[in-house]
Amino acid sequence: QVQLVESGGGLVQAGGSLRLSCAASRSIVSISTMAWYRQAPGKERELVASITRGVIRNYADSVKGRFTISRDNVKNTVDLQMNSLKPEDTAVYYCNAVNIGSGTGSYWGQGTQVTVSS
Repeated sequence: QVQLVESGGGLVQAGGSLRLSCAASRSIVSISTMAWYRQAPGKERELVASITRGVIRNYADSVKGRFTISRDNVKNTVDLQMNSLKPEDTAVYYCNAVNIGSGTGSYWGQGTQVTVSS
């Protein structure tokens, strides 16, 4: 079991950058996959980026080359560096953790709003 708290969201102009951070209440060493999702108004939640076993990274096609996911096993945080932001990146961004140790649970943070103005 783990509690996740996102931070770093805000309002930026197109072309700007933001770094989101997800703080976990426990060690993330045993969590197989951590990820960032986003949900825009009226749309379904979508996977933005994930990191598995601390090294395997996957990104949505729409953010490849612009976003970078990373994890810090000392601070127990997972960050999402977002560069060259576009208005279509506007959404609530959520942190997610799955498969803690031998478990199969899925945990979510409360979300942080990212708004990109044109």
